[in-house]
Amino acid sequence: MKFLLFLGTVRDSTPPKPARLGKRVAEACLACLQERFQDHEIELIDALDYPAEAVFKPHFAYAKSKAPDRLNALADKIADCDGFIMVSPEYNHSMSPALANLLNHFGSSLFAYKPSAIVTYSAGQWGGMRAAIGMRTFLSELGCLPVSAMIHVPKAQDVFTEDGTPQPDVDQAGWFDYFGRTFNQLVWWAQAAGEHRDRVDPHALMRDFTRDPSQRNAP
Repeated sequence: MKFLLFLGTVRDSTPPKPARLGKRVAEACLACLQERFQDHEIELIDALDYPAEAVFKPHFAYAKSKAPDRLNALADKIADCDGFIMVSPEYNHSMSPALANLLNHFGSSLFAYKPSAIVTYSAGQWGGMRAAIGMRTFLSELGCLPVSAMIHVPKAQDVFTEDGTPQPDVDQAGWFDYFGRTFNQLVWWAQAAGEHRDRVDPHALMRDFTRDPSQRNAP
C-alpha cells in the first residue's frame, strides 16, 4: 500500500530553536515505517515545498487542466494512496495553519474513505496533544477518519536529533513500539478500507459533491 506523510510546518528560522523541529519527528516516523512496515510505500510531503500555495486557491477552483503542475501531481498522489500520516506542531492550541492550508487545496473526495494517523510534537511538555484534538474533527471532515491511537512527542528536541535518529540516551525501540501502535492501526484500517473499495465504489455510492456547495443542502 501507499501512504503519504504530511509534514505541516514551514517555520524555517530561529527563534524558536531548533528550527524545523517537526522535521526530526517526521524523519523518525519514516525510519520506524521503513524498519517495521517494509511492505508499504511511504512518501514525505513537506509543506515547505509548496510556498506558492500559501496564497490560497484550491486545486478544484482552477479551470480544467489549468492547475499548477505541482498541485496536479499532489492531487494524483492523494487520490492514489491508501492512507495518511499527519505531522503537526501546536500553534495557539491548534494544528499548524500551514498544514490546514495545504490540505484545504484539495476536495474531500480525494481524501475520503481512507484512514489517517495523527502525530503531534512540541518543544515543551504537552507534545501538541491539544492540536491533535482539533485535528480529529478536521480530518474527519476531509473524510480520512483518524485512527484512535495518536502519537505525541513532548520535548522533541531532547528525543530526536536533526536527522531523526534518537538522542544518545533515548531508547529507540521504546519509541518505535509507541509509534507502531498507531501505525499498525493505520495499516489495518487501510487494508480493510482498500479491500472494501475494491468491492463497492464509495464515490459512486455516496456521490461526491463536485459542482456546488448547495449539493450538501437538505431538500
